[in-house]
Amino acid sequence: MTATGVAAAQVWNGAGRRIYLQEVGPRDGLQMEKVFVPTAQKIAMVNALSNAGMAKVEVTAFVSPTAIPALADAELVLRGIERPPGTVMTCLVPNVKGAERAMCAGADELNLVMSVSETHNLCNLRMLRVQSFAGLQEVIAVAQQGQVAVNVSLSCSFGCPMEGDVPAEVVLDWAQRFIALGVQGITLCDTTGMAHPAQVHALVAAFKRRWPQTTLTLHFHDTRAMALANVLAAIAAGADRFDASVGGLGGCPYAPGASGNACTEELVHALQLMGYDTGVDLAALTQVAAGLPAQIGHDIPSAIVKAGTVHQLHPAPASLQEVRARAQERLQATEQGL
Repeated sequence: MTATGVAAAQVWNGAGRRIYLQEVGPRDGLQMEKVFVPTAQKIAMVNALSNAGMAKVEVTAFVSPTAIPALADAELVLRGIERPPGTVMTCLVPNVKGAERAMCAGADELNLVMSVSETHNLCNLRMLRVQSFAGLQEVIAVAQQGQVAVNVSLSCSFGCPMEGDVPAEVVLDWAQRFIALGVQGITLCDTTGMAHPAQVHALVAAFKRRWPQTTLTLHFHDTRAMALANVLAAIAAGADRFDASVGGLGGCPYAPGASGNACTEELVHALQLMGYDTGVDLAALTQVAAGLPAQIGHDIPSAIVKAGTVHQLHPAPASLQEVRARAQERLQATEQGL
């Protein structure tokens, strides 16, 4: 069997391999909601997620309250959360002003975003890619001066809903530009759920070959029900960090009718069954997800909240003994007839 074949076969047996799950629900999930979740509830949500064992939590976004009113309380939330050892508290920032606000409020990391698709970048950020890059260069310089880590999320790394396929070399070229600036991490984002496993495996493998020392995160959406398959393809190619959203919250305005991000508790459930170490308390995580509908006013996609885990057994019907007795009577009659 080839090395690739061995890696693909090993993905089914986690054998205790550590997979780091990074929660984006408090930012990427809540920013899509029409209701304003009270600050105290946001703080409690972040605390519960970090205490459940998430490696990183994207707490909020330091953006204009007019643009995203759901996250208008960014400073209050970031200042009010607990800081358990081992959990990185990251925040999305779009510009230098946002970076300065986040750093002042105590962010462990700044998450910067631009799209590798020119069309998507114009629609989403109202800038050409070169303009976004120039602005983010300034943010990186400010972060480095303040000794705060930087992660860059590259949207539409697996395809653009308006342009179609984005060549892998285009994605890797933009990654190279940011890595050359000294950022600590790169996230390849499947912004509108266009990724498929073969594509994911190839792009992740190419990235890991070029930059084995750069922290790589994968950000998948479940738009076309391929998030878990894509996670497994990425693991087979050497990835070990994934964004996910509690309850499956989130989405993208450029993927009409689409479901949200990869669901955190669904990934934890699947990976733990396969023998991976996620470091996450699934019961505690599911409890957070189960409380979301009351907070946001609608149902959530989470299959774990709806159906439970495979270990949650159900009582047999009350009529089981009667059914068993009748079956045994028929069996005896058949045997006597023989």
